[in-house]
Amino acid sequence: MYDEILLPVDGSPTAEQAAPHVFDLAERYDATVHVLFVVNTTRDNAGIVGGPVLETLEQEGKRVVDEVTARGESRGIETVGAVRRGAPHGAILDYATEHGVAVIAMATHGRTGVERVLLGSVTERVVRTAPVPVLTVRATE
Repeated sequence: MYDEILLPVDGSPTAEQAAPHVFDLAERYDATVHVLFVVNTTRDNAGIVGGPVLETLEQEGKRVVDEVTARGESRGIETVGAVRRGAPHGAILDYATEHGVAVIAMATHGRTGVERVLLGSVTERVVRTAPVPVLTVRATE
């Protein structure tokens, strides 16, 4: 049923609370877990700061992805890691389509504060527009 599962992460502890649920699903369905970190290039400063800062953000994303994929691999789960640039919800949906993902699993919130209020919830946007089911995990602070 769920051959390919997408787990978007952003490095926040709340966003990564979906990981245990994803790994349980992957074990049950013998699925591959795709761990995706999106470097948000839609922010006003992303265009100003350019290369070195974006490269640093990508390196941080790779660190986060490597950490989560290692947790899955330690449970014997096949994992694939990726770092993309773009608008988070769009990059998540594009990745899901490109890789034939059967379900997207993510926490109900990750980043908080003014950024979330101004930009809206990435999870909410994914839920409203995803071409596949979205499993949401209510994260605790």
